[in-house]
Amino acid sequence: MAVSDWAMAKRNLHELQAFVTVARERSFTRAAAQLGVTQSALSQSVRALEARLDIRLLSRTTRSVSPTEAGERLLHAIGRRFDEIESELDALTAMRDKPGGTVRITCGDHVLQDILLPKLGPLLREYPDVHVEFDVSYGFRDIVADRFDAGVRLGESIDKDMIAVPIGPHIRMAAVGSPDYFARRAAPKKPADLLAHNCINLRLPTYGGLYAWEFERKGRPINVHVEGQLTFNTAPHIALAAVEGLGIAFLPEAECMPYLADGKLMRVLDDWCPPFPGYYLYYPGRRQPSPAFTLVLEALRWRGA
Repeated sequence: MAVSDWAMAKRNLHELQAFVTVARERSFTRAAAQLGVTQSALSQSVRALEARLDIRLLSRTTRSVSPTEAGERLLHAIGRRFDEIESELDALTAMRDKPGGTVRITCGDHVLQDILLPKLGPLLREYPDVHVEFDVSYGFRDIVADRFDAGVRLGESIDKDMIAVPIGPHIRMAAVGSPDYFARRAAPKKPADLLAHNCINLRLPTYGGLYAWEFERKGRPINVHVEGQLTFNTAPHIALAAVEGLGIAFLPEAECMPYLADGKLMRVLDDWCPPFPGYYLYYPGRRQPSPAFTLVLEALRWRGA
């Protein structure tokens, strides 16, 4: 291949990669950050590709970027090829003395703080070429479409076509309120009593609805749609609102345990909160895991108390 032909092929590859990244991120800003180039250079690459093909690939507005019909077709045709190349390059690190590469994980902030960081700390110190990128989100991200290596969720909410590996113990929920709140209102004796209380709601970011509090006793499940003055979309703020005496909260017990230990919160309906399967790391089975991902997976795997 002549030098000029190689330069042309390399330029075409860069243009295609630029398009794929922008189309997936739906943002020139995020795509430029991911590729490590300026937005101006990225925009020029995409415009050059559109000019060469003589067709518009991206619809641009002042607020958003999205693929056109032709862009969707091209993204579907070549996007997987870039993923395969990236996967093979990651796999080559197995031939090095020390594996390396980036593992992208989407998760919630509490599991990141209590499970992921403590378990991954020793691994990251031992393998300086392994990098982990966390996306903290309470929504159910599509890890395939959003190009994550894995996600973390409670076991009962994972799609059946995913490989799921436990990374923590069973979990119990806790209905809690402050001593000040219960000095003003009688503590509930059964889940239905919550309907007469000021409860602090959680809005589920994926579906937009309010979380129905789930209880169970002697194999009998009960869901309660509570009402109250406050609604949040993140758990830490719910616990703080309960400490302030603003209502009853319903959270995993680990998230309110410090407040229970120092007496800032009191637990109610304890016998209606049995343990259930905890957090799992999940990932698609059809993609060959990289050596870096395998190290992360084994570091996180739950092996019992």
